[in-house]
Amino acid sequence: MKATGRHLRIRELLESQEFVDLETLCRQLDTSESSIRRDLSELEQQRVLKRVHGGALAIKPRDRLLDFSWQSTRNAAEKQRIAKVAATLIEDEQTVILDGGSTTAAVAAELANRSMNIITNSLAIAEIFKNSRQIEVTLTGGYLYPRLEIMLGPLCENTLAGVAADVLIMGIGGLTEEGLSNNNTLLVGSERKMIEVARKVIIVADHTKFGKPAMAYLAPIDIVDVIVSDEGLAPEYREMLQAKGIQIVLA
Repeated sequence: MKATGRHLRIRELLESQEFVDLETLCRQLDTSESSIRRDLSELEQQRVLKRVHGGALAIKPRDRLLDFSWQSTRNAAEKQRIAKVAATLIEDEQTVILDGGSTTAAVAAELANRSMNIITNSLAIAEIFKNSRQIEVTLTGGYLYPRLEIMLGPLCENTLAGVAADVLIMGIGGLTEEGLSNNNTLLVGSERKMIEVARKVIIVADHTKFGKPAMAYLAPIDIVDVIVSDEGLAPEYREMLQAKGIQIVLA
């Protein structure tokens, strides 16, 4: 494929996925990594994308799934109920990792007057705790992903590798019997590291996240200890989770 064709295909991928990694580009375009790097450099000069560690980000993304403000208004009532229930599963003085996202931010708001240690990659969550006298907050650092208000990448992952947590509270883009997934390959690296260092994994997800995988595979479903969802969760998913020994709590 000539450079012009590759550039067009890279644009198409970025419109639908926002972030694409080098390995995916090499496979999709059937070309070498050195050629892809040259393509990305040229498209960066044209203000089509921004090169980041491991791939490229779209300058003008279209996907609202990767926008914190929009996410916060979607299924807001269900998220608030889920957050209230999830907060009751956390004990005072625990060390808790809160992944970025609108549902986990709702959980953070429920914890604001409690006493515990919070580790997070989310600016929105850090903002919730900024005036708290009982919450100790550790920010991971890393590459700032502005629309999601979270920090990602190698620096974030290195920080997470150096900590241990009692509980991880994590949202997801999709859940099927095959596993957990999210809406962008850039997100899952830090989330996998969170899973590695947490002794207990609690997934907070409204019923719309079940049955359809998101773009990027995250982890097998058996890493989950508890799922907090809403009453709209279909019976077949309840049965599947129970068969796998996963505790289900409905808000």
